[in-house]
Amino acid sequence: MFEGARSGTPEQAVRDGLALAEAGFEMLDVGAVAAKAGPPVAAEDEAAALVPAIAGLVQRASAFQAEGRGFAVPVSADTFSVEVARRALAAGATVVNDISGGDEEMFSLVAESGCGYVLMHIEGPPRVDRPWRQYGDVVDHLRAWFEGRVELARELGVAEEQIAIDPGLDFDLSPDQDLEILRRLGELRKLGLPLYVSLSRKDFIGAVLAGSWEERLPAAEREWGTVAAVTLAVREGADILRIHDRSSLQAMRVAGQIRESAGAWAEG
Repeated sequence: MFEGARSGTPEQAVRDGLALAEAGFEMLDVGAVAAKAGPPVAAEDEAAALVPAIAGLVQRASAFQAEGRGFAVPVSADTFSVEVARRALAAGATVVNDISGGDEEMFSLVAESGCGYVLMHIEGPPRVDRPWRQYGDVVDHLRAWFEGRVELARELGVAEEQIAIDPGLDFDLSPDQDLEILRRLGELRKLGLPLYVSLSRKDFIGAVLAGSWEERLPAAEREWGTVAAVTLAVREGADILRIHDRSSLQAMRVAGQIRESAGAWAEG
């Protein structure tokens, strides 16, 4: 969705990923199929692009020790295909970032592998444009939806500590709903699971900046709107942010310090 985050080839993805790790990004999320609406992509074609990129990053990033933190940078596979996820995990990915909302087959793979899993809210197949859904209270609806999906995952053997939840901003949601969710992220944290927020350069940010959904700014012009959204998301309780830019990384770190580190920088 953002040209500045496209690598083009698995080899370039490795180079780009290592540059992000050296800049301070603490996990690398790699995908080979765009989330926007489009024709189906065969699992074989997706895996041919994604798996070599993950294998190369795991090989190189496992040796990369983030300065001052002392751990290797993990690699996340951004896919909703169970077959591609299986191959990505075999190549060394430790997390599956799934925009499909999950199903029994995916949950069973996650349980079997013990990997981390990002469960994103969506109500319909991915990569299909649908009208915005109307909810009486969008945050209450998301809480109930996550409770149901997490319960199913647990029944299939997934441990709660494997799961992070993503409200799925822009997916089936209007800009007003996205903003309401961001204002009330703390209510989703009450589910007791890490809150994974993917908002970098999203369409709703372009709409807010332009004052119109129809005339929303393109992704390349949403950097500083993203900085504002990241800052407030941290304040409202986001645990993990999926971002593209160093500007957002700086915003996240400063906002996190303001939220959590009272007195940490006092002299003496």
